[in-house]
Amino acid sequence: MLSFALNRNQADDRAPYYPGCLFYDKRRYEDAQRLWELSAQLDANFPTVWRNLSLVYYNQCGEPQKARETLERAFALDVADARVLLELDQLYKKLGVAPSERLEHLRTHEDTMLQRDDLCAEFITSLNLTGRFEEAHTMLMQRHFHPWEGGESKVTKQYICALLGMARHALAENRPDEALPLLHQALIFPHNLGEGKLEGQKDNDIYYLLGVCLSRMGDEAAAHSAFEKAAEGDSTPAGAMYYNDQPADMILYRSLAQQALGHHNEALKCFHQLVDYGETHLFDEVRIDYFAVSLPELQLFEEDLTKRNQLHCRFLIGLGCLGLGETTRAEQELAYVVENDPAHTGAVWMTHRESKVLID
Repeated sequence: MLSFALNRNQADDRAPYYPGCLFYDKRRYEDAQRLWELSAQLDANFPTVWRNLSLVYYNQCGEPQKARETLERAFALDVADARVLLELDQLYKKLGVAPSERLEHLRTHEDTMLQRDDLCAEFITSLNLTGRFEEAHTMLMQRHFHPWEGGESKVTKQYICALLGMARHALAENRPDEALPLLHQALIFPHNLGEGKLEGQKDNDIYYLLGVCLSRMGDEAAAHSAFEKAAEGDSTPAGAMYYNDQPADMILYRSLAQQALGHHNEALKCFHQLVDYGETHLFDEVRIDYFAVSLPELQLFEEDLTKRNQLHCRFLIGLGCLGLGETTRAEQELAYVVENDPAHTGAVWMTHRESKVLID
């Protein structure tokens, strides 16, 4: 029927568009590309066909720049399409566009961005990545978020990040009395975030910073208690495939807490484990499990999982080297991660001046 329509009316741009969708679904990608390109020639103002072509160019042709150009064209034709704006932002992230540029692009299309919680979460993440913690916190508290598939813990992580960012800044300027209430806030999720704490979440980073804060305020007993809580949990490094995997930097904070408690051998063991895991698995070939669920990102554009694993391993090495006092190597590893993934929150976080002050 679709072929009949295509042959019957060759001037109709939808005639090649619809069989192109069918062919793409059946993984006949070359046929889909050919028909969508024909559709785009017949009607260059149809945004969806440009959006679809961006998928082919990125996922099947390996032409990321062409994918960017076509998706930008699709969005330019309908700047009210929040779904395409989200997809464009995800493509920018995969292409390594700086968080500051992504932030300004979303800000330019604020009315469209505000239509979706996931877009707002990306905007807030970019605010945190660029050090605008107060603005991120304000936006988080002004919006009522709703859970969505694949968005588990995204909003709550940014809530913690914003508060810890403000607290770290206060501690770096020797204002622990200002940092303390911010850290206590980070332990409790307000209802408007739409999500509670994950099972087993230890908050090692929050409790470690609480220990530092209380120690500087002269309350050593309370600081000791906070460090004990920060030292809880598993210290075994692992991959970072799913949203509920333990963040690697939690192991660093756990180890720093052990160090603060005087358990130096245990801390050194953890630091070495981070480095050893990273070096051992740096060149692993990684694939998604067939039954994988709750991946941490929208999987519209295919992910180079091997590259992602390499960055994760180098991040682990950087964390371990920070703990061991091997500052030069740590900075090199973390800088490599940020250069290749400017949206890597953990690596960006650890390269901030305030983080170095606290770890030192």
